[in-house]
Amino acid sequence: MRGLLFSDIPKNAGEMASYFSKKMDIDIISIHDESVLKYGASKVYFYDSGFSDNLSDAIIKLNDKNKYDFIFISSTVLGREIAGILSARTGMKCLTEIFYFDNNDKIITKRLFYGGKTVMEESSDFHLFTVAPGISSADTLEKISESENLQLQKSIYEIKSRLDKNSGGEDISDAKIIVSIGRGVGSKENIQKIEPLVDILHAKLAGSRPVCLDYKWVSEDQQVGLSGKKVRPDFYIALGISGQIQHIAGIRGAKTVIAINKDKTAPIFDECDYGIVDDLFSVVGKLVNELKK
Repeated sequence: MRGLLFSDIPKNAGEMASYFSKKMDIDIISIHDESVLKYGASKVYFYDSGFSDNLSDAIIKLNDKNKYDFIFISSTVLGREIAGILSARTGMKCLTEIFYFDNNDKIITKRLFYGGKTVMEESSDFHLFTVAPGISSADTLEKISESENLQLQKSIYEIKSRLDKNSGGEDISDAKIIVSIGRGVGSKENIQKIEPLVDILHAKLAGSRPVCLDYKWVSEDQQVGLSGKKVRPDFYIALGISGQIQHIAGIRGAKTVIAINKDKTAPIFDECDYGIVDDLFSVVGKLVNELKK
């Protein structure tokens, strides 16, 4: 089997390559970044800048030439647009936002459904997919892939100006330890009571949707959940987070989840590996004291 992967974000290309290279021979189309050469692809096709139209043209030409069994598109803003164009132009049906793929006797995929409230396992004959971020860790190999620079056709689009979004927080995507706060923290001022735990663990601070978007206690960049970042830390410590399914969807890749909440009925306790029903500030204080010893 052969697959073609596309991503305009090198990290996502690495995640997809690490996952799919274990299942089939893969080629990658990626924005030019040498790190992509270390993820196990047979060949990497680099481009420096492109739009949905000329990148779609390049994918179709490569597919016509190499006759790939499957095409996997990273579910970014650009990727989703490209997937739609490919489906319309080639007639291939597209299955979106998968986070699991297998093709032994038949094609089996999994994706979150009903706003992340359930996991849908499906059998299909589809050959075009968009892939949710975080499908795997991006594991590098010693082998370096062969590479070639794509010559893209001229696009009908042109960038006239660019306004970058202000980023006020840290990048939590690759954090090994995350301390995440919810409404149970009570106020923005109370975050300073959490910071000693973040510091002593060399962790990154994150938050639930209300904390990041509604109350703006921490940056939007630090939001974990279905509409935020999907993270894969070794340890995820949830403080005062009730654990709605939209938040749980963002932490399914975490190896160990520890929840602290005074509400024993909080849904987070159905999803965590370790749960403590207590005042979070009391527990945080005790943890910091123990870790100092």
